[in-house]
Amino acid sequence: MKPLTVQNLTVITAGHLVQGSEEVLIQHGAYRLKQVKRPNTVLFMSKRIVNWKDLEPFYPIVLVTDRLYSQYEIPEQIIIIKVNNIDEAYWKFVNYYRNQFDIPIVAITGTSGKSTTKEMIKHILSADKNVASTPLSSNSRTASLQYLMNIDDDTDAAVFETAVGSPGDIKLAGEYFKPTIGIITNIGEHHLNYCKTLEGYIQAKGEMLDIISPTGVLILNAEDINTSKIDLSRFKGRIIKVGKHESCDFRASNIRYHENGMLFNVHHKKKLYEIFVPGFGEHQVYNALAAIAAIYEMDLPISLAAERLPSFKKLNKQLQVFKGINNSILIDDTWNITTTSLEAGLKVLNALGEGKKTIAVIGTITDLGSWGYIIHEQAGELISEIGVDVLITIGEHASIMALHAIEAGLTSPVYIFKNSTRVYKLLDEIVDENTILFIKGDMYSKEVSKLADDLKIKKSSTSE
Repeated sequence: MKPLTVQNLTVITAGHLVQGSEEVLIQHGAYRLKQVKRPNTVLFMSKRIVNWKDLEPFYPIVLVTDRLYSQYEIPEQIIIIKVNNIDEAYWKFVNYYRNQFDIPIVAITGTSGKSTTKEMIKHILSADKNVASTPLSSNSRTASLQYLMNIDDDTDAAVFETAVGSPGDIKLAGEYFKPTIGIITNIGEHHLNYCKTLEGYIQAKGEMLDIISPTGVLILNAEDINTSKIDLSRFKGRIIKVGKHESCDFRASNIRYHENGMLFNVHHKKKLYEIFVPGFGEHQVYNALAAIAAIYEMDLPISLAAERLPSFKKLNKQLQVFKGINNSILIDDTWNITTTSLEAGLKVLNALGEGKKTIAVIGTITDLGSWGYIIHEQAGELISEIGVDVLITIGEHASIMALHAIEAGLTSPVYIFKNSTRVYKLLDEIVDENTILFIKGDMYSKEVSKLADDLKIKKSSTSE
């Protein structure tokens, strides 16, 4: 955080200093008690604080409040700024803090690939720039203030992941970050428990258009069907498209699998660049294209991306390749599961498994609400369409995709389990050195993730 004094904060919030010194320096921010973890934190809080003892290790604390306290109930180490309306005061502070920095800020959303794309951008920029970002796959809406305050006078650029759990999440993130560059990686079918319908989910992702600066840039996957359903007419900035089509501003061609990653060519303004990016799958090419487009908009050359991307480290449990049980090849893809990421993973399985026996172990897709049955049916259709030599599902809802894959024409052996207990024995019997084993689940499916870990012969990824 760029520090400021209590005196400055009092002016910013249009408040009145009730208690304490105006010279105290503020170095951290919070709007929940559990976010106060260090001294010199400003806490915006309307709710009455009763238990001050737990906060003693973090004194001095600056409390901005619209609540009236008696002079006897607050410790003297608490600096109090009284405001008329706590919400107005809080957003005055947020806007003041964000507006201090004239730097490129990237906001990224998408059903799949947003964390990877964010980390790629950060990796490229970090060669010679100080970059603030959301950490790894974190994107909590309650932590936006902390993410924003990671920006200070030494920051050259920022890259923030903005997820969608409910409609309005991206707009709220925009109130904090005010991005100059926005990216939508793709839109699948996820978080339908709150967005209710696919159309509602698409609209929620489309909030990205509303938060980008009018002079800013929106980077889109030109080949993503659901992204193409967003009404772009209200967007005032420039639109940059990435993909394989001739009309794309950043176009990929000659895409091929290479050792531990993907090789491809990028066409931009009649120039050609060869790019290697670690991580298997055509989806990884799209992630890299979006990252390249973003850094180019920051006036950095594509040649820098070509130089830096080969040393990019893939995120844990995202299509990582290991030596597995019985000398097989094991693909651990147990960080997240959507139909979008499932399709990408199955395509990688078939590409790497050419000439081998392919086995897919798949867990339940979460966060679907009443759409659970339909989406699992669609997953079954995907499995049938792409194909696999053996299908194993774990979990009651995952059985829907197995049964529907059979109905859709999958003739391969299918095994349905409620839990992973008997899966270990089955795999030990059917997996050999000519097998490639794909395990797909998410962070909430602990037993599927544990299965992947238990079946690895060595813990270091062969794809890094």
